[in-house]
Amino acid sequence: MAEKDLGYRRVQCTGRGSYIISLPKEWVQDIGLKRGSEIAFNINTDSTLNLIPRKIKEKLDDTGSKLKEYYINVDPKDDLQSTLRMIKALYVISADIIRIHFRNMEDATRCKTEIKNFARDTFLGAEVIDETEDEITLQILIKHSEFPIERAVRRMAIIALSANKDAISALKDRSPALFQNVVNARNDANRLGLYVVRQLKYGIEHNLYRELEFNTPKEFLLYRIVVNDIKNIAENALNIVNNLATFQKLIDEQLLFIKEPIDEEVFSQMLSFNSVAHQLFEESTKAMFKKDYNAAESLIAQRGSIVTLENDLIRLMWSKKLDPNIASILRLMLDSSRRILDYAQDIAELTQNRTVEELCANFAVK
Repeated sequence: MAEKDLGYRRVQCTGRGSYIISLPKEWVQDIGLKRGSEIAFNINTDSTLNLIPRKIKEKLDDTGSKLKEYYINVDPKDDLQSTLRMIKALYVISADIIRIHFRNMEDATRCKTEIKNFARDTFLGAEVIDETEDEITLQILIKHSEFPIERAVRRMAIIALSANKDAISALKDRSPALFQNVVNARNDANRLGLYVVRQLKYGIEHNLYRELEFNTPKEFLLYRIVVNDIKNIAENALNIVNNLATFQKLIDEQLLFIKEPIDEEVFSQMLSFNSVAHQLFEESTKAMFKKDYNAAESLIAQRGSIVTLENDLIRLMWSKKLDPNIASILRLMLDSSRRILDYAQDIAELTQNRTVEELCANFAVK
């Protein structure tokens, strides 16, 4: 941009010991600043002042900054799981490059293969950029600005709820393909969860809460809790299909005999109850993203009314005198749906905590 004279601005006093000066409207619009945007002030040696919008300053800093690079020395005779946990921890703290060196060449090939598979299945944007006989180098190629936190959390929630729905359906359709769908969805949810934690730590480190449209840095904690809740939904779905897989294997090997087929009335009500849980969870995340206190309050009230629906389902299961093996799986599914409802209430309460101060500060008696 060519140099341009924007004239003079008069310094004003706020009356509280602070001095202010208005910014040229033309410059503000060209740069794309808005209310809450931050500007860095740099004093030059000749006492002049440079004003640099934060997003431009960080772009300049990123251009000239070095990638965060870390080294791990591994003996293939040691516990490989410990190394994988260290790699995972480095990913979370925003490492850009991770070099894993093997001190002992014996069995290094097997370890490198496991590390590559682990990185592919666990991390978003991780690629092997170099490999020698005694070293492997991972680089995290995805940039923090390319996949914002809110989009990642939304996608994570969709995947986890889909895994839960497939797990419930697997009671009647115990096909290996459906089981594998749940396993894949759980892995995808975990991968997104780790990415969000990486983003949150980066945001805290660089004090980027305003750029993420948070009111205070404390809101990073809210998203950290939400990620755990969503991750638990996917884990519970995996637990269900693992039990169903064992159940089906016993039937196939004729070690277990089911007296009667799945009761259609019970299964239909189970699907209905699970659908209500999904709807409440989806609405709670919408309220969180919109920062809607009243919507969160309404959802908390709804959670209490759903207890009756849950009790009706339990009574129906008892009245049917189901096969004990089927009943145990159904109770596991019921517990999973109940947890989704509890997570929805947790998120609604966190949304209230996030918004109540602003709501009450603006209240006026009329």
